[in-house]
Amino acid sequence: MSSDRHASPQQPYGTAYEQMLEKVRYEGAYPTRERADEAVRLVLAGLGRQLTGDERVDLARCLPLEAARVLTAQIPDTQPLTGWAFVKDLAARAGASQATTRWDTGSVLSAVAAYAGPDLITRILKQLPTGYALLFGRAELMQAA
Repeated sequence: MSSDRHASPQQPYGTAYEQMLEKVRYEGAYPTRERADEAVRLVLAGLGRQLTGDERVDLARCLPLEAARVLTAQIPDTQPLTGWAFVKDLAARAGASQATTRWDTGSVLSAVAAYAGPDLITRILKQLPTGYALLFGRAELMQAA
């Protein structure tokens, strides 16, 4: 009885999340869906620790339900990390190399950018410290002093 209650409302979200995993798997050239899922969960949890405010809420609305839950389950850090520190932090949490984690981060955030669209990604990049644009697949443009 309770499984029926959970199965029907989650079915569309499950399909959307599966599609997200396939996109990440393809973009990241991961051998399995499980490996893509690990990357998605690691990176979205990390991003959830960095984003606050409207950008966090708006991004969660754009993502499949399962991905949004991973993002919003995190309490934002009081001291945001630069893009490079973000990758180093994720590598330490995953027990992986920084090169592998950088690859994972780019693969996941390029998929996130596709869901969010350019306007929301621009707002997110304005909120975050330097170094995230490349992780989202954009050039890091510096303002002239």
